[in-house]
Amino acid sequence: MKKKLFTAIGLMSGTSMDGVDLSIIRSDGYDQFCNILDDYYEYDKELQDQLINLRELISIKDDLSKYIDKLRELERKFTLFNANLVNQTLKKLKYSVDLVGFHGQTIFHNSQTKITKQLGDGKLLSQLTKKKVIYDFRQADIENNGQGAPLTPIFHYILSKQLQKKYKIELPFIFLNIGGIANVTKINSFSDDIGKNLFAFDIGPGNCLIDEWIRKNSNKKYDCKGEIARSGNINKLILNQAIDNFKIENFSQSLDIKDFDTSFIKGLSFEDGCATITNFTAYLISQGLEYISQNQEINVLICGGGRKNNFLIENINKYLFNNNKIILKDIDSYNLNGDYTESQAFGYLAVRSFLKLPISFNTTTRCNVSSLGGKLVENY
Repeated sequence: MKKKLFTAIGLMSGTSMDGVDLSIIRSDGYDQFCNILDDYYEYDKELQDQLINLRELISIKDDLSKYIDKLRELERKFTLFNANLVNQTLKKLKYSVDLVGFHGQTIFHNSQTKITKQLGDGKLLSQLTKKKVIYDFRQADIENNGQGAPLTPIFHYILSKQLQKKYKIELPFIFLNIGGIANVTKINSFSDDIGKNLFAFDIGPGNCLIDEWIRKNSNKKYDCKGEIARSGNINKLILNQAIDNFKIENFSQSLDIKDFDTSFIKGLSFEDGCATITNFTAYLISQGLEYISQNQEINVLICGGGRKNNFLIENINKYLFNNNKIILKDIDSYNLNGDYTESQAFGYLAVRSFLKLPISFNTTTRCNVSSLGGKLVENY
């Protein structure tokens, strides 16, 4: 029997805190998926500065209570921003949207304390857009003893089916998402028991260290194409000390950008610091890829903003030089837009959540049993 197709908007606000990615997708929540529209809405400087400053204030869970008034005020402002862009989009469409998947803006995430906080008022968004909204995607997984991240692997699984059918890519293969944090999804095979064939981990910093260094030492937001890093010199002594001092022994834990900082390159010039921190990031990503590939010959499809940092990708490849079984490929070469993989994913996760289908698994977030996802609100 043919399953109902839902049209959903996915909203994703990444750790770079530069704006919101919006995607419209159509899916049955199972195997059927198509992308309809992708767009990006940049924060104004005031909103971006407020979000970054608030995130820096929230270091421990007690800070969530300490700064509750600031959180509420900014959550409302952030939600109004999202409502405005959703309504702009709805006015342009000639068809109806069933659901809005609202990830929100992560301010604090610590799986060990079972606390995850994403700014975003689902009830207010539903009221302002007159749409069913799915939000708060991570809490159910954390309450089920999971890490709350990464949540996109089930979407990668569906994409991989389409890619294999269209391009005959041999399994297994890996999705490498380089956002603020770098995470990987490995698909071994396809079967009804998804959890036995889907594996995912956070593997280290993605753009977060590079972006932080750029923001704090210039008027730029990021290192476009890695050109600033390329113009500097890698400080090998500091790099080797950082590699020796920071080891990810267990990839079972989810990561947050606050697990990393730029203090180890303090004192370096702007360009040399950027080159060194980019190389450090590349090293950790390469180690994560080697861990999950398990010495198999494997294609790695790169998505996320970090794939555009040419210097970063070159350095990942250099660290993988002796492991010629791992082949990095830009996901865009398969007619997919790597900028919007996560916003598309949260549209898809909204459909699955509405249908009460699991969005996370023991092999992706270490939850006890497969977990359902976001909360549904219909406030109009």
